[in-house]
Amino acid sequence: MSNQNPVFIPGPTNIPDRLRLAMQVQTQDHRAPDFVETFSPVLEDTKKVFGTKEGKIITFPASGTGGWEASVTNTLSPGDSVLVARYGMFSHRWIDLCQRHGLDVRIIECPWGSGAPADKFAEALAADKEHKIRAVLVTHNETATGVRSDIGAVRGAMDASDHPAMLFVDCVSSLASMPFEFDGWGVDIAVSGSQKGFMLATGMAILCVSPKALAAMETAQLPRTFFDFRDMMNANASGGFPYTPPLQLIYGMRESLKMLFEEGLNNVYARHFRLAEGVRKATAAWGLELVAQSPELYSDTVSAIYVPDGFDSNALTDHAFNAYGVSFGIGLGEMNGKAFRIGHLGSLTDVMVLSGLATIEMAMADLDYPIKLGSGVAAAQEYFRTSSATPMQSAA
Repeated sequence: MSNQNPVFIPGPTNIPDRLRLAMQVQTQDHRAPDFVETFSPVLEDTKKVFGTKEGKIITFPASGTGGWEASVTNTLSPGDSVLVARYGMFSHRWIDLCQRHGLDVRIIECPWGSGAPADKFAEALAADKEHKIRAVLVTHNETATGVRSDIGAVRGAMDASDHPAMLFVDCVSSLASMPFEFDGWGVDIAVSGSQKGFMLATGMAILCVSPKALAAMETAQLPRTFFDFRDMMNANASGGFPYTPPLQLIYGMRESLKMLFEEGLNNVYARHFRLAEGVRKATAAWGLELVAQSPELYSDTVSAIYVPDGFDSNALTDHAFNAYGVSFGIGLGEMNGKAFRIGHLGSLTDVMVLSGLATIEMAMADLDYPIKLGSGVAAAQEYFRTSSATPMQSAA
């Protein structure tokens, strides 16, 4: 029965029965005329979630990492310079991917728990008088630390420097959960996936690509075959795929978009903020600290929480799973052993979040953490019962 418990990891997220059923379809001919009727609206409607009218939606059978690779290989050439800040595990992995592709990666080292340093980006871009930097890479929501960065500020720094570099954004754990403004922030490529805010199984990389990034394909010389934008767009133009598509995920995506629009994107964002605030209230009541250094950096999809000195966060998450059958996020990279993570995105409600808080509280009490059993749950309960979800401003 333990597999009936929700997961509290920052992805893959809980899959609603409605979406599981939508993906439970028999094999169909993806070259038949009726496939076009399913796939084309998915591409068009996904634009609303990215907050774009100008961007092109391109999908690949892959995880978000495949989306990173596609963004790089379709727009850059060996030896090109890219600018990126390292402030968490996923910005680190993007750096590693670029280095393996022979790019000149200019790294700005930042403390884990901080966000994208718009001021340091501005300095680096202003110093790049020959405009050798071809792209600036930013992780919107760093799931290792529970930090959301200000993409608008990064674009502002790029504009202030009058630099022509493209802006690539990893929004894997933020899209469809927090506001995203592809057009408003001047993003050139945004990379997401099916397994987080869209509440589906892993297996579809979802990209939004600007006209500027599409034009960069003309000079890009990094090799690509499976992840070729041009091949995918040419096939998509007639409603098809250049190879076998993840059919079940496409049907799931169609239903996921319906669910998001029925709730209303503003309401989706407000719900995620509300759930995150409940977790933050509980964290404060436990006397623990978030990894995110300040409130403007707090993520609405995942909270990374330091354990007290002398405790091992991995032992805590292991105990929560072994004793109670519930999964929480382990500490990644520099946070390994120091912090655990509570994912609060996708298909979750107040009541479900309370169950997760109660579970991790029991696990902490079992391991003699210096907390009062019930304190975090009570703080979240008080917040949930006395507040209401107020719709947030959306780009869509």
